[in-house]
Amino acid sequence: MFKTKRFTPAPAGPADDDPRPPSKSQLKRDMTALQELGERLVALPRDRLAQLALAERLHDAIVEAQRITSHEARRRQLQYVGKLMRDAHVEPIRARLAEWDGESMEQIAAFHQLELWRDRLLQDDEQATAFIAQHPGADAQHLRALIRAARKERAANAALLPGQEPQRRQFRALFQEIKRLRAEAEAGGDADAMPDGDAAADDSADGDD
Repeated sequence: MFKTKRFTPAPAGPADDDPRPPSKSQLKRDMTALQELGERLVALPRDRLAQLALAERLHDAIVEAQRITSHEARRRQLQYVGKLMRDAHVEPIRARLAEWDGESMEQIAAFHQLELWRDRLLQDDEQATAFIAQHPGADAQHLRALIRAARKERAANAALLPGQEPQRRQFRALFQEIKRLRAEAEAGGDADAMPDGDAAADDSADGDD
C-alpha cells in the first residue's frame, strides 16, 4: 500500500499590501495631480502662500512663476514647480487648501444673500419696510434714497443703445449699505433670515466691492 505524503506549505514571508509597482497610467495621473496642485499654489495670493509649510526651493519657484508674464517662460516655470512638487509633503497642503475652499464657499453664499437683498429692495417697497424694521441701525431716509437712485440707474441702463456702457455706481452704493447693515446685525447676534422665494440677480458683478 502506498503511503500518502503529507504536503507542508512553506512558511509565508512578510506580505506587501500590493507588491506590484504602480502602472504607467497611475504614475501619469499622479504626476498630473501634482502639476495641477503646483499651479494652484502659483495662483494663491502671497499672504496665503506664506501660511503653507513649503520647502524654500519650492516657495521660491512658485514666487518666480507668479512674477513671470511671458507665456512660454511661465509654462516652463510651472513645469519646474510641478517637478519640485514630487518631493513635497502634499497632504498638509491639500488639507489647508480644502479649509480655504470651505471659507470661500461661505463667502460666496454670503455674497449671494446680499445680492438677493439688493434685488428684493429694488423690486418692492414693502421689502424696504421689512428690511428697515429688521435692521434698527438703518437710516431709513438714506436707504430709500439709495434704492430710488439704483432704480433710476437701472432704468437708464435699460434704455442704453448697443455699445453704450451701463452705469453701476448706484447699484454698488446700495450693495455696500446693505452689506454694512447686515454686518452690524450679525455682529449684534441678530442675523435675520433672507426673505422667502428666489430672485435672479440683475448682474452679479454689480455687488463687487
